Amino acid sequence: MDFSATAQLPRDSYHLINRKIWLPKLLYDSLPIFYLLAGVVALAATLYIGAWYWVVPHYMLFSAGCLHLFITVYRRRRRPPEPEQSQSD
Repeated sequence: MDFSATAQLPRDSYHLINRKIWLPKLLYDSLPIFYLLAGVVALAATLYIGAWYWVVPHYMLFSAGCLHLFITVYRRRRRPPEPEQSQSD
């Protein structure tokens, strides 16, 4: 039985998740604004839902997720660059 084939799967899927995605500059710059607007609109929409009570938790979760993504992206973009470490042999 070849056990190395099953051990290879997690590394490949990990690589797929962490792969960089290149976006056009306009889309890249507007992504935090989209997250912020989508979160605020979803939060405001919960005020106007009258009879569909099952939708409210979904709107709240979506709103919290969008606002969390906005904060994460905003903080990572405003973080000062890390100093490069020199490797001494």
